[in-house]
Amino acid sequence: MKTRRLTMGQAIVEYLKQQYVERDGVEQSFFAGMFGIFGHGNVAGIGQALHQYADSFRYYQTRNEQAMVHTAAAFAKMNNRMRTLACTTSIGPGATNMLTAAAGATINRLPVLLLPGDIFASRLVSPVLQQLESQVSQDLSVNDCFKPISKYWDRINRPEQIITSLPEAMRVLTSQAETGTVTLSLPQDVQSEAYDYPVSLFGKRTHVIARPQADNRLLKKAVQWIQSSRKPLIISGGGTIYAEATAELKSLVEKTWIPVAETFAGKGSLNYDHPQCLGAMGVTGTPGANIIARDADLIIVVGSRLSDFTTASKTAFQNPNVRFININVAEFDAAKHAALPLVGDARTILSFLVGALDDFRITTDYAQEIDNHNKFWLDEVNRIYDLGHSPQPSQGEVIGAVNRFSDNKDVVVCAA
Repeated sequence: MKTRRLTMGQAIVEYLKQQYVERDGVEQSFFAGMFGIFGHGNVAGIGQALHQYADSFRYYQTRNEQAMVHTAAAFAKMNNRMRTLACTTSIGPGATNMLTAAAGATINRLPVLLLPGDIFASRLVSPVLQQLESQVSQDLSVNDCFKPISKYWDRINRPEQIITSLPEAMRVLTSQAETGTVTLSLPQDVQSEAYDYPVSLFGKRTHVIARPQADNRLLKKAVQWIQSSRKPLIISGGGTIYAEATAELKSLVEKTWIPVAETFAGKGSLNYDHPQCLGAMGVTGTPGANIIARDADLIIVVGSRLSDFTTASKTAFQNPNVRFININVAEFDAAKHAALPLVGDARTILSFLVGALDDFRITTDYAQEIDNHNKFWLDEVNRIYDLGHSPQPSQGEVIGAVNRFSDNKDVVVCAA
């Protein structure tokens, strides 16, 4: 077996450089580089490797650990989870500063790789600066805080352990169903230890992102449910965008006239001025979306985890006979609300429904109700955009100004 002698830090960077993803014949590198703030715990290992491989793997210096993880998650979101950035920090507060953003990435199903420095695996020099000491264990550090918020977590106590740990990390990061934060805690002494790694570890690896179809029997039942419905509603979530299924959603809507309400993550999955787009759904939703949801007899959910803001804490759907069809690549989310679970790729499933619903369209009365709601909301939005508030403009007027100056592909970053 051919081997290559590298420090663990060098081996990690070499491995990350060779990771690619491919979907629908389009291949791209999975990691766009690495964010990092250096201190004790990551200078001699990861830091040295990033300096050595600067020409082939880009490093971005940041000023705040939480901000860099938020940025990595945002980058992953804007790339439909096909790309991300890794994040490296020092031991102690440098690592724990990432916790909030790490939790957010896992909650929102966004791939982010964290490489926090960790205490000496040898334990010969402990306690190091800012080390969390425990009276009951010497195998404990602040990085254990990442366990409940990571989809995969590991502490690398020997340099050869990355041979099996890195492929597991990539399996989770590139999984459309399981993705989220992956944390590999890297003890500072192990980062700079050398090992004879198999050359095969550093070969190019392309992870194919499949488009699985849902169970055929469940698809047929979904078609029957839609055809027998009187007031169906589609709730479009981030999964529609991540699966690049917006064109298929539009085709389904224009064929059936089924209205669409959007979640936070699903914003833009159907253009805001489309006649079947009711706007936001739930607690911060439009009156039309919530009234239609209240009375709907069938809710078709596409790529949403159905959080409380979307469902108004499960009070949004008041029809006693309402049924749910959940289209989701993750079985966990597809089963929510006792739904008919269509587990698979959103684009694949929506394409099937477009072809299977040739003879279905909502009634003209229902279509008129949707049109009335949209006209009311448009008039209300225009009123709020032009209040003439003085001496300072109102929040609504500021939002209106932002909308007027924004192009179709611009993104507004908001905070709660």
